[in-house]
Amino acid sequence: MIRLGVLGSTNGTDLQAILDAITSGELNADVSVVISNQKNAFILERAENHNAPAVFVSHKKKAREEFNAEVTAILKEYNVDLVLLIGFMRILSAEFCQEWRDKLLNVHPSLLPKYAGGMDTNVHEEVLKNGEIETGCTIHFVTDEVDGGPILVQKKCNVDSDETVDTLKTKVQQLEGRAFIEAIKLLHHRDTDNTE
Repeated sequence: MIRLGVLGSTNGTDLQAILDAITSGELNADVSVVISNQKNAFILERAENHNAPAVFVSHKKKAREEFNAEVTAILKEYNVDLVLLIGFMRILSAEFCQEWRDKLLNVHPSLLPKYAGGMDTNVHEEVLKNGEIETGCTIHFVTDEVDGGPILVQKKCNVDSDETVDTLKTKVQQLEGRAFIEAIKLLHHRDTDNTE
């Protein structure tokens, strides 16, 4: 079983897909802890609804390194194997990226390297503005270069002619949960292969 730690600042839609896959037995994993830098983020409620520890850690009036050190301490306390960034709206320190090297995954709402550095609806706006015919999501390892880490999984979808930012966001989010599940399985196999 792979032990997951999740960092999120928003609703955590992708976390729901992961929790559902664990409940159904599709994913041999456990969400050990969910950490948010936003006290009222719905992702914390999602965690509580599945009896997973939900922890709020404020980033206000703290240096990035201090905040990241607090988060690392919590992740280690819960013996996390893999850290997932799900709508986490903070840039992580180089030290944090190094500490969790090859164990830290982010989801980006585009087919990287396209639209690297963009966030949330801004990415979908750019996709529509540029007349792209396909888009999707990318699960990548996090390094200290924003959206520059090695790509693990990409999922694609078509951009329809009547697409809006909201319909595109919904379409891509549906891919994100599946992509995360695939990525977790890949890394679980990688880690079990290495220990045998």
